[in-house]
Amino acid sequence: MPDKLDLPALVGSRICHDLISPLGAIGNGVELMGLGGGGTGEPELGLIAESVAAANARIRFYRVAFGFAGDEQRVGRPEILSILADLTEGARLSVDWQVPGDQARAEVKLAFLVLQCLETALPFGGEITVAREGEPWKFVGKARRLKIDAALWAAFRGEAGLPDLTPAQVQFALAPEAAAARGRRLSCEIGETEIRAAF
Repeated sequence: MPDKLDLPALVGSRICHDLISPLGAIGNGVELMGLGGGGTGEPELGLIAESVAAANARIRFYRVAFGFAGDEQRVGRPEILSILADLTEGARLSVDWQVPGDQARAEVKLAFLVLQCLETALPFGGEITVAREGEPWKFVGKARRLKIDAALWAAFRGEAGLPDLTPAQVQFALAPEAAAARGRRLSCEIGETEIRAAF
């Protein structure tokens, strides 16, 4: 038995795993109802289908970001691109994943947590580019307007302790832990319309 189980990650994986199947079943049911025709309730069916797709996209993302990542597990580039495309479908925020090839799941987990941190700085929309040059990962978020919580980003860089967090900010606690587990250090630089992060 390992010395220390990552129980929060195992719980995250379990929740995501158990929710994916029923959501998929709901999506299939809505699709079959649409094929049945009749014309009534079509806007409602469309709304349900969109909601199920959005929930599926979030769960697939959370499964990587919050779930268990074994040392030997890898995530294929097509799966990563699919997750990000579904996640940003119809959103004001886009993600340009420029990292080539398959990656270790633990690395993608950390990258997804950093993406979530950057997302908080771009609530009005924008673009995040993710690249990897050799070992370091680099993230650039650009928007007309940023919203920066200085205390959160100081904690992200390891310059201060965590302030009181809301559930929507939990990634600011998880990202430094995931980075430390990988022997990495998080950094970021914040400008007027651009925020850069790396590990």
